[in-house]
Amino acid sequence: MSTPERLIESTRELLWERGYVGTSPKAIQQRAGAGQGSMYHHFSGKPDLALTAIRRTAEELRGVAGACLDGPGGAYERVRAYLLREREVLRGCPIGRLTMDPDVMADPELRRPVDETLDWLRGRLAQVLTDGRESGEFTAGLAPEPIAATVVATVQGGYVLARAAGSAAPFDSAVEGLLTLLSAFKASA
Repeated sequence: MSTPERLIESTRELLWERGYVGTSPKAIQQRAGAGQGSMYHHFSGKPDLALTAIRRTAEELRGVAGACLDGPGGAYERVRAYLLREREVLRGCPIGRLTMDPDVMADPELRRPVDETLDWLRGRLAQVLTDGRESGEFTAGLAPEPIAATVVATVQGGYVLARAAGSAAPFDSAVEGLLTLLSAFKASA
């Protein structure tokens, strides 16, 4: 892995673990096995490197979520695949984690990929749910946008509850409850 790649990947991990404030240039350099000169040769500073890392994390999250939501099956099965996909529940969401970081939220450049990713996820879920309603899989009573927002809120809240409990059980329970609620909108066969 090249030095810039090591710096980006180290920053991604540190942002997930410690947040922006807790991620010092020295910690990035140590984790990446790179010197200060290398870091500043490739990036103008911590904000530039953090923005690159956040964008990469956002792209990865979109790719993983998109693979589930664009996968095979009906709308319910695709949303279910997204909810039940493999995750590091106790680490939380690397994008959701950044919403709790005041320095990221205060900086429009750092915040933009976070906002765009969460907006994209709500929009993509709403489209899958709309497709399911239009195809007759779901009843006309299903409201795609609010349900999509509920899916995102359940996942993000589930991460918080799991971290607080030190167990994935609250996340799993929240997902199970959401799937039960979503099943109530399935059209009768």
